[in-house]
Amino acid sequence: MPKIIGATLAEHRTATRKLLCDALARLMQERGFDSLTLADIAAEAGIGRTAVYNHFPDKESVLVAFINDETAGFLDSLVAELRGVDDPIDRLRLYIHRQLQLSEFFHFAPGPSLRQIVSPNTWEDLRNHGMAMDSFLREILLSAMDTGAIAQQDTNVAARIIHSVLTGRPAPSLEPGRSEFIRATEEFVLRGLGATPAN
Repeated sequence: MPKIIGATLAEHRTATRKLLCDALARLMQERGFDSLTLADIAAEAGIGRTAVYNHFPDKESVLVAFINDETAGFLDSLVAELRGVDDPIDRLRLYIHRQLQLSEFFHFAPGPSLRQIVSPNTWEDLRNHGMAMDSFLREILLSAMDTGAIAQQDTNVAARIIHSVLTGRPAPSLEPGRSEFIRATEEFVLRGLGATPAN
């Protein structure tokens, strides 16, 4: 009988799901997504090959769960950080910095892009996490425009452009290159938004 993790079945399911998602993240960093199987993920997580099907039917469902969980956690922590930040440019800088950290985490090993290898339904699910990011960033941009900190513009277009810049490549992992990359990226985005010279 499989070992139960936690005091209740609900705790067991949550803990097992986390083990599988964490295993997927590690394996994608090493090998990318295309070469993985659900059995690989189960083995990395220490979950029995048959027991894993009680939680996920295939590797794409693990991917969706992983990205949805990471996105939700990212947005929750960002909301908490932004509570004490009033200046609109400082809010933008914080968002850019945190998004670069997230992009580094999601920069998987070389290989085909996810859009090329997952099903249309899975790709649509993955797009939803990007739409949540866009919506969050649009609110920050609208607030900055209301105060005159950046130029008036189409926030839908601006959000897509900013996320393209921030997800294009990960920041260097070592200093001094890392800090300079983040600083230059922040300044590039802010200049593109038409941030006022005072900021």
